[in-house]
Amino acid sequence: MNKAPLSLAELNALTLIVTHRSFRKAADELGLSASTLSHMMRTLEANLGVRLLNRTTRSVAPTSAGERLVTRMAPLLREFELALEEVNAFRDLPSGSLRISASEPAARILMEAILPQFLARFPQMSVDLVTDGRLVDIVAEGFDAGIRLGESVPQDMVAVALGPPMRFITVASPGYLEQHPAPSTPDDLQRHRCIAFRMPSGKPYRWEFEKYGQALTVNTSGNLTLDNVEIMADAAVRGLGIAYVPEHTVAQHMKAKRLVSVLEDWCPPGPGLFLYYPGHRHVPVGLRAFIEVVREIADVG
Repeated sequence: MNKAPLSLAELNALTLIVTHRSFRKAADELGLSASTLSHMMRTLEANLGVRLLNRTTRSVAPTSAGERLVTRMAPLLREFELALEEVNAFRDLPSGSLRISASEPAARILMEAILPQFLARFPQMSVDLVTDGRLVDIVAEGFDAGIRLGESVPQDMVAVALGPPMRFITVASPGYLEQHPAPSTPDDLQRHRCIAFRMPSGKPYRWEFEKYGQALTVNTSGNLTLDNVEIMADAAVRGLGIAYVPEHTVAQHMKAKRLVSVLEDWCPPGPGLFLYYPGHRHVPVGLRAFIEVVREIADVG
């Protein structure tokens, strides 16, 4: 009996499983159930007559044969994607999906104007926006682009400004400042309750200040540590201490006088958010359209 020919769908599924080291994550990306994907891989292995994946109840990893096949197939799958992109370029409007990695604050900024305008202008496009505090490798994890602060963008990426420079400021509630005199210098923060920020790596974020060319980095002390700047702002409003957050996240609180800026002259603006993508790869039509919208809105802003 002749074995069934290999399908592109099976090879693409194998690549995603090896990339994610997970049946569940690959199945989610493909819109399949994990059991369907597992059956697909057993069929592929049977047709090839070789085991491609080592499975346990907790993990999945490629065998040597599976690793070799994925490595050899990667350029061919990429060529297939490029061929579809070339056809897509002949459409009046681009279609397909765009996968973007962003921090949660960046995702909120996208939702304000950029995403609504992009999806309205290009209704045949879909966007998969993944929020993650980690600075992920967008190439290795299958993203078309990422959005992070300029200082975090890898140097080998093409970066497009998403907005103006961003400023981190220190804020506290009027009630807190009634009981604790406002700090005059960053060193004074050692005598205050500070709301610390925990980075995705688990390390505390060190507060950075600058004045007259003098840069200071402060390790703050306090009894509250959080991992979300919106919640940090709420904690400061409740008088739990001084928070160090992006200015735009507390603009409404400051306008309503629920928060007051301190150490104002020690908080200059720094690089804002940037959309970035690999410069050495073909830029998909959908990503080019997204960049067009980003540049328009960034210019207006």
